Amino acid sequence: MSFIRSCVEDSLPVWTRCLETDFLRGMAEGTLSEACLKGYIVDDSLYLREYAKVFAYGILHAQTMEEIRTFHALLSFVNESEDASRLAYLRRFGLTDEQIQPLPLRPENQAYVDTMLSAARDGGAPECFMACLPCMLSYAHIFTRLLEAHPEVGTGLFGPLVRDYASEGYVQLCREWAAFALTLCGDLSEARKAHCAEIFRACSVHEYAFWQMAARPREDV
Repeated sequence: MSFIRSCVEDSLPVWTRCLETDFLRGMAEGTLSEACLKGYIVDDSLYLREYAKVFAYGILHAQTMEEIRTFHALLSFVNESEDASRLAYLRRFGLTDEQIQPLPLRPENQAYVDTMLSAARDGGAPECFMACLPCMLSYAHIFTRLLEAHPEVGTGLFGPLVRDYASEGYVQLCREWAAFALTLCGDLSEARKAHCAEIFRACSVHEYAFWQMAARPREDV
């Protein structure tokens, strides 16, 4: 079993538990309130701003042009591909990016980005990537399973969000990102691999906490 596959297998139970959170269960059952979805979109917007900084650290830590190109491509993906649906949801809720950027991150969100940024600041390119990878891969896992079990969730209010991360195109990107992570981590010492695995697991646990948080509407939007 490859190093990345072992990290994924270790976190799969956490990702499966995410599907049992009130937010994702409500999405599956069609009972999730618009207030919770609005709060999630705001929280996700603030998260993605900090997430993008991890890729910037990755560029600084990069040892090869291939690494620089990959981190730059990921930064572009966050700023362009992931932004389209997010901005559409903000417009639906009468919000703009400019309005929400001054808002505070909720504690669960802050704890998550602090973990990622600490790993990125204090580590190297492998640590940067292992901090980001659980978000990428868990979203593919979660929304693919959600759509398989509840095809109707791919239409209506939640459709754009679900389709973004359950599409074959996104799943293929996840395969490519996992392969790149394996290249980054392949020649690391066992001690450093163990640290990277700890980062991956910690960020998976933060993903679960984020979904739990999202079931509570924000009170400031």
